[in-house]
Amino acid sequence: MSSATEGCFGGLHEVCVGVPDLDVAVAELAAYGCYPLARGSLTAAEALARYGVPTALQSVRLGHQQADHGLIRLMQWETPLNAGLGLGPNLRAVGSRWGVRVTRSVFNIVNHAERAREAGMPLSLIHPLLAVIGEVSGQRVARPFRDPIVGVREMVLLQPYYRQVFFERFGYESPAYGQIDPASLLATSQHTHVGLMIADDDPHVLDFYDQVLGLRRTLDEHTPYDNATGSRLIFGLEPGEGFHMVDFDDPRTGSGLHERRSGKLKCVRFAGNARIDRLLEHSRLGCLGYSGYCWRAHDIEAMHRRLAGAGVRALTDVLPDEFGRRGLSFFAPDGYHWVLVQH
Repeated sequence: MSSATEGCFGGLHEVCVGVPDLDVAVAELAAYGCYPLARGSLTAAEALARYGVPTALQSVRLGHQQADHGLIRLMQWETPLNAGLGLGPNLRAVGSRWGVRVTRSVFNIVNHAERAREAGMPLSLIHPLLAVIGEVSGQRVARPFRDPIVGVREMVLLQPYYRQVFFERFGYESPAYGQIDPASLLATSQHTHVGLMIADDDPHVLDFYDQVLGLRRTLDEHTPYDNATGSRLIFGLEPGEGFHMVDFDDPRTGSGLHERRSGKLKCVRFAGNARIDRLLEHSRLGCLGYSGYCWRAHDIEAMHRRLAGAGVRALTDVLPDEFGRRGLSFFAPDGYHWVLVQH
């Protein structure tokens, strides 16, 4: 495993989202409390050297209150590689990426989504589903009208360029796991965590994230179909199908609800022979939609050496990005495109 100075740190910094119009996207994401921090651009030659994408780029970084993680980088490519992951009925696909936010009211977001659909706007919606924490973990089932129900209602909203899950808490607090902006239209936090999905029988395929990037593994377990509850619809499970879940976290996070920090990477692994769309080529920088994740590193040159030694694909040199930050990009062993930037 990398040392503290070589490895990545903190929560996941940015979700990279390809959009056809930066100004329209900035206005759309204001509903979640996002606001512009900085603008930048690269020529086609610079974008090819920095990201492996041979077309000019304009970008906007969005903030959310005072958060230093779970943020968004909007990327407008002059000629996008493709339209991205698309809508689909759920999150199920190799190459699937999504961001998760906590909200004061999932039904407030449902109200807007239903009006949007009535107006002919393209979207896919999974209505709020209850996941009771004790039942998901295999503990005693809460008795209705007798025991407190501790859990979340979570929903999925897929739009042409945004893949988001929202959850509302019931019966518990976790104050460092996402900070809601009460002044925003939809009363949401920054991204509390992000996800990716693979289909692979190798239990070590995700070791790259802790052994090379230096992330902290905080969960590694199999979820059977019977315990999946809301995940059955959200991940499009077939009858009897389970999955493996691996979480990588901010090193400062703890196990208690008041010690947890947002900014985790949640990896969903299905069996290698699962019937699932393979869309990794629609989930890389240069595509529209959710197309890249960015982590920060204390020593970007040390990370470059580690990545070169690990044999990652398409590793770029350490170069300034469109905002002047020194960084690099590469494809991890699971096929996902990643960006690292110098802190």
